[in-house]
Amino acid sequence: MESAISREPNSPLVLDTHELSRRAGSMRTHSLTVQAPSDLGTAVIGIPEGSDLELDLRLESVMEGVLVSGTVRGTVKGECSRCLDDISHEITVDIMELFAYPEKAAASAEAGDDEVEDEESVLDDDMADLEPPLRDSVVTALPFQPLCREDCPGLCSECGARLADDPGHHHDVVDPRWSALQSMLESTSVSDETKES
Repeated sequence: MESAISREPNSPLVLDTHELSRRAGSMRTHSLTVQAPSDLGTAVIGIPEGSDLELDLRLESVMEGVLVSGTVRGTVKGECSRCLDDISHEITVDIMELFAYPEKAAASAEAGDDEVEDEESVLDDDMADLEPPLRDSVVTALPFQPLCREDCPGLCSECGARLADDPGHHHDVVDPRWSALQSMLESTSVSDETKES
């Protein structure tokens, strides 16, 4: 079972659920802007550490614990996987996580429900750490190969020129299997020119 509070209790990503009073059906909403934690993305694209994240959350008390759902909005920055240009755009991601009451999590563990135990977030002193589910939601929503635009032509494989700047860009490349014939053709044209002179 993973630790419920991996960050400081005064972190803006750790919410106090005590006000829900463990009454199933109790509900609160929270709208807040927090600083993005580190490593909120991949090597190619992500939300930079310290940039603003807008969270619109709903906390509901249910029989098993507290269900946190809502949206996370932030600015994604990275580079195009084809042309290496910088990318920056807004992203909105849904988040949903059940934070179990410690006694409910312990009862699941005693019942031998290992699958639930490994995936379960647990409240610690009525505190819910949103960083792990937030990270899971944002990182899985990011594109595996980000593009500056859907039809980005990328870079020339021969010289590295940006193909979007020169759509007609090409190189006359001879298949290496035909290079012997190419050299014969060139030597024939040279000898023809000398005969004409």
